[in-house]
Parts: sequence; C-alpha cells; structure tokens
Amino acid sequence: MQERKEENAMCAAWWKERVFYQIYPRSFQDSNGDGIGDIPGMIARLDYLKWLGVGAVWLCPVYDSPNADMGYDIRDYEKIMSEFGTMEEFDTLLREMHKRDIKLVMDLVVNHSSDEHAWFVESRKSRDNPYRDYYIWRDGKNGREPNNWSSFFTPSAWSYDEKTGQWYLHLFSEKQPDLNWENPKLREAVYAMMNRWFDRGVDGFRMDVISLIAKAPGLPDGQGDGYVFAPEQFAFQPKLHEYLREMRRRCFDGRNCMCVGETTFVTPENADSVVGDGRELDLLFQFDFMDLDGRDGKWNVIPFDQKKFKQLLVRWQEAVDWNTLFWGNHDQPRVVSRFGSDASEALRVRSAKMLAAAMYLLRGTPFLYQGEEIGMTNFPFRDETQLRDVESLNLLAQARKDGREAWAWNGIRKKGRDNARTPMQWDASANAGFTAGTPWIDVNPNYRQINVREAQADPDSILHFYRKLLALRQRLEALRSGTFRLLLPEHPQLLAYERACGEERIRVYPRPQQRFSCVPGWTQDRYFTRKISGLAGKADRGKFSHLGLAISLSL
Repeated sequence: MQERKEENAMCAAWWKERVFYQIYPRSFQDSNGDGIGDIPGMIARLDYLKWLGVGAVWLCPVYDSPNADMGYDIRDYEKIMSEFGTMEEFDTLLREMHKRDIKLVMDLVVNHSSDEHAWFVESRKSRDNPYRDYYIWRDGKNGREPNNWSSFFTPSAWSYDEKTGQWYLHLFSEKQPDLNWENPKLREAVYAMMNRWFDRGVDGFRMDVISLIAKAPGLPDGQGDGYVFAPEQFAFQPKLHEYLREMRRRCFDGRNCMCVGETTFVTPENADSVVGDGRELDLLFQFDFMDLDGRDGKWNVIPFDQKKFKQLLVRWQEAVDWNTLFWGNHDQPRVVSRFGSDASEALRVRSAKMLAAAMYLLRGTPFLYQGEEIGMTNFPFRDETQLRDVESLNLLAQARKDGREAWAWNGIRKKGRDNARTPMQWDASANAGFTAGTPWIDVNPNYRQINVREAQADPDSILHFYRKLLALRQRLEALRSGTFRLLLPEHPQLLAYERACGEERIRVYPRPQQRFSCVPGWTQDRYFTRKISGLAGKADRGKFSHLGLAISLSL
C-alpha cells in the first residue's frame, strides 16, 4: 500500500513543474470560417503555446452540448461537439500536444448535465424509469417547490415537470439538472466515462463546481424568506469526501494523471481536508479574492481592497502545501481591467506586468487564461445583442423588471463573463486573425493595438515579459518548489516575500526609494532589478522593467 502511495506521488509531480494555459475553445482559433473556434485551430497554435513556455493545457468543454451555458451543459460526455470538430481531430490534438511535451487536462462537468442528456431524457419519462434516480426529483410542498433554494442563475433552483408531477433540482440554469451522487449506479457511470478518457490518453481533469456534488440530507430550506441562496446546504457537505475518495480510487490511482477541483466556497480552514498528500484532489481553485470587488454578490461592484487581497494570498500560501496561481478564467472579467488599469496604454502595460509577477512568483502552479499574456481587456458592451452569457442575460432581464437596468449594465461591463470570452487577438487583420467569417461574439475593438503579432515584435511587451517570467520559474528551483515566507507583513498594500530552496534565496520586494503610484490603489516601483551570480549571461540582465516589484536573486 505504501509503495502505491509513493508511486502515485511520483506520477503526480509533473503538475507542480509546469505552467498551465486555459483554452476557451469557442474563442481561441477558428480554422474553417464559421466564426467558432475549433480543434484544428488549436492544433495550429500549439507552437505558440510551446514558445510561450506552456507545459499543460486546461481545455474547457468540447463535448456535445446544446450550449445553454456555453458547453457546461453536456449532452454527451463521450462525443465531440460538431462545431469544434471530430473525435479523430481530438486524437490528433492530443498526439500533437504530447509531441511537444504539453499535457492535456479536460474539463469534467459532473455536478449536472444538460437536460438533453440521454440520462435525463429517460429520467423524466416516468417516476419508475431506471434513470429517474440519476437526478434529484422531489414532490413539492403546498403547491410550491420542495425547498426555498435559489440557483446561481435563476430565482428558484427547482423546475416543475408537468408529465411526472415532480420538481427537479438545478443549481444553475433549468437546462442543467443536478446529478444525484447518492446513486451508486450514477457514480459508476461517471467513473467509467472518466476512465475511458484516461485510456484515450488525457492527462487529467479540471472538475467543475466539484464541491457541490453532495447535498445536505433531506434538502432542508435555507435560512430566510423567499428564495434563498443556501450554499451551507449544498457545498462541502460531509459526503463530498466519500465521493472524491471513491473517485480517486476508481479513476486516478496508478495513473500518471492529475485532478484540480473548482471548489466553490472552500476556505483555508477546510481546504486541507480535500487537497494534498494524495487525499482527494491534487489541486484546488479557491475564489476568495474574486469576491473582494463585490458586496452581497458579484454585481454590486465596489473598489478592490488591496489589504484584504494581500491577507488572503498569504493565508492560502500558508494553508495548503501547493496552490493554484491564477488571475482569471472563463468565468471572470479580464484581470488587467479588473485589478490593474486599462485607462491608458502605459498603465495597461505596467499593471499587467506587475500583476503577473506578483502572482506567478508565488508557491504553486500557474494557470494562465488565454489572452492574459498580451493584456487583453474587458469589452465595451453597449447593448444586449452583444451579450451571449446566460448569467448576464438573466441578470439584465430581471433588472429591467425591477427598474435597475443601469445598475445591471455597470455590473455586466465590469464583471460579466462575456468579457473573458471574446475572441483571442492574434493580429491586426480582420477579426483579429481569429476567423475569416463572422465571429460568434464580437472581437474587442482594441485588437489592432493589442494582439500577439504586435506583442511578439515588441521586446518590452507584456507577452515577452510573461515568457521571460515563466522561463525564470523553470530555471530556478526556488521558484519551482521553494518555500514561501512573507516579508513586510505589517504593510497594508505591498506584497513582499521570499522563496527559498537550499542555498537559493529569491526575494520579491519593493524598493522604497523609487516608489511611485502607477495604478490607483497600488504602490509600485519604477524598475524590476535582478542581481544574479552564476545564473545567466549579460543578455539576460535587466529584462524585467516597469514592474511594480523588485526582485533580488542570490545563489
């Protein structure tokens, strides 16, 4: 048994050594002119990812889906969405990635499926259908829903089925019914599907909202009147650990693969129960700092609290052995617009570099979201026709009923998910080089200035900064695996820290004598300096400029 644990630990080591890049397939690269990104388009850009320093890709869902939630409503877990390509093209993508020593991690969405999945179609045929218990069906109470839960997307988390006279649970849209993980047959079906993907050659899974798969026994009401958002009843329930441990035994043990969980509502206090030492997950995504610019939900936008951000980063560096390091994903707005500044070109460049260094020199595995490496910004949405995201559209519809449309638009422009889903900006040609056709969502109008080709031609660009920063992580053991120690703990804003491994010490810190304000609220330094002994030649020195931090490397 001990030998198996040691073997698993060895196999999992690769995910600590590599930089991940998240691809949102619909918006990455279109190859056939239909305006939708696809698998052949991804293949065409693999050399770019290798050049950047990417060692693994997290691929958002490419499974067959009606796209009620942009692929996170899966109709068939083992079929490729036709607009993305074929299974044969997927196999080619996998081979080409492995040729370049790039790992592939798929998105696993098993808290819910699409209501068009064959399991749910069968489930709603009758109360005694063999698939009925694959989902969560309940009788109503007093002519209303079984409980008062609201969903992430809709006022009620329940929808009524006229044919069978019962309600089904959906923590997201009504097109996304929740799977019933208490059913062992459902769990067996999920594990079998996962193992077939592993047998195909994929290297791991990112598990969508995996912390929600276990619900409180009896599905009790949330506290409050009307519809209540009640994560205390459906997040991090005790049975979650049982399910994750079973999944690990049935799917991960003995394989050279990894799993990272989107663990909504995780805290530094309960994270240790699910991650590390081969427990349940290898890595987890936590979203504490994503709530720092919102009050009572994401849409009430408030100024970003730098002090709390620093406190949270440090807490997570100390709470778990190995962290995920990220600024954004397909569900979050563009980081440079959110936590930096896009008010001018100079501020965009400086703040993007500052944010990169502040996050990706920490202890953990970096996860870059497509376009972050060139400093892509939020989109200047003007009207409803430009929106595609079900969350934003539902918000706008409800706000109009409540007479709060202006409030909704402020939130959508600053925090809406469509900000991250506009097409990748490759060059200054029509549609940013993303497609020869009409893109499924508008390209950001700033693509002529902000694109990969322009950035590659400028040695002082954000893109080159990212490439050099990632290379630095790979060269230095202290950055790859070293310890973390906070410096200047009492300073309310400045994030200064030390990474160490053996005799190698790296300190990231402010230089007070040259401090200036680059972005409102952030105190920054004029230059990024490197003192290097026996590491690199003259050509490597002084490459990191206009950063909000200074770094000292001593070997």
